[in-house]
Amino acid sequence: MKINQNLSPQTLKNDLDNVWEHSARKIHLIRKEYDTDKGSPVFTEAGKYTTRGWTEWTQGFQFGGEILQFDATGDTGFLKLGRQATLDLMAPHITHIGVHDHGFNNVSTYGSLLRLLNEGKFEAGDWEKNFYELALKSTGAVQAARWTKTADGIGFIHSFNGPHSLFVDTVRTLRALSLSHTLGHALFAEHDEKISLLGRLIEHATMTARYSVYYGEGRDAYDLWGRTTHEAIFNVTDGQFRCPNSQQGYSPFSTWTRGLSWAMCGFPEQLEFLNTVSDEELEPFGGRDEVETMMLKAAKATCDFYIDNSSADGIPYWDTGAPNLHKLGDYTASDADPYNEHEPVDSSAAAIGAQGLLRLGSYLKNAGKTEEGDRYYQAGLTVASTLFKEPYLSTDDAHQGLLLHSVYHRPNGWDYIPDGQSVPCGESSMWGDYHMRELALCLTRMANDEPYYTFFNEIG
Repeated sequence: MKINQNLSPQTLKNDLDNVWEHSARKIHLIRKEYDTDKGSPVFTEAGKYTTRGWTEWTQGFQFGGEILQFDATGDTGFLKLGRQATLDLMAPHITHIGVHDHGFNNVSTYGSLLRLLNEGKFEAGDWEKNFYELALKSTGAVQAARWTKTADGIGFIHSFNGPHSLFVDTVRTLRALSLSHTLGHALFAEHDEKISLLGRLIEHATMTARYSVYYGEGRDAYDLWGRTTHEAIFNVTDGQFRCPNSQQGYSPFSTWTRGLSWAMCGFPEQLEFLNTVSDEELEPFGGRDEVETMMLKAAKATCDFYIDNSSADGIPYWDTGAPNLHKLGDYTASDADPYNEHEPVDSSAAAIGAQGLLRLGSYLKNAGKTEEGDRYYQAGLTVASTLFKEPYLSTDDAHQGLLLHSVYHRPNGWDYIPDGQSVPCGESSMWGDYHMRELALCLTRMANDEPYYTFFNEIG
């Protein structure tokens, strides 16, 4: 990536205004045209949202995006939409025992509403605040109950693939455990065993950093600083790690870039959260230095890998080992081409990863490491400045998506390929659109000198 050192949130203000204008139209278009009886909207085909997925993991992004739109613009119509949909439709996600996605669905809805209520962005009675708090307490505990013990003596939240499966994605959904713990909740098991949600958060992050992220330390022949694997496989009989794997990437030994971006965003977010946790709370889990060192190493490594392996304008291709990527030559030396003939880009990975870069940069700068932090911070702004313009910003009022050139599941062939193209392009995903909005909200608040946006603002 060629990092632009001349950008700031203020220089992107016109672009941000444009993003929110198009975002508003897209939200209304989906509400007008999409049939919710078909299930949650997942990704577009020829500009129209359709549903297909392993689980219902995107509904919170739809309604959470409406809530973010209100947060950024103050338009109460979007608050009304997201608030009512959360009440009417999101309850099943709170107690869903079959998924690892609680931080996606429920923090994006119940969490955002509680945050905005506590920030004074809207008024509500005590019952509504209590309702949001109970939902968040419950969702963190339900997610934490998906637990696999390992030979390391700790464990991880297993994916919907089963108890053998650790997904790199899940580190970004730990926000569910963060909020539940902050609200004073815990998980209770047999014989009234009280299980710390903070402890499970830290243990899962440790396992992700240890087995999903690589550090160039010789773990295998493909061990590069910052590379990630989508899935880590464990023997559930003895808890031993067995091998890397990939569900949505090209191979276990290449890097699926959206998986990389989940780690890029998840670890810095949790570093920010740890600043709200006392030393005494962290002591049973290794202490502050040990926990923060683990997370910071993983955050730096993954962000460095992204910077080194993305195109000059900050957009990655869907997998760094994709079989036809070599036909593009040195793709890191030029801007990404979403319409190329060989391999698709993944703009959703860019939207998620950009937020991680901004957060890591801000975290380091706040810690007094200004030069190091500036590199990541400006890299995040570079990616954002690309995404907020065409060909990534969707300006066609008939297209329901906001962020174009997102990829869902390349190996399964789920992504729409337009006539005349040989690879998926021109389409959107609900997670890509949501994270475009979340990235824009981060920068809008910065540009307007508003409080720094975190998922835990004013909660607890």
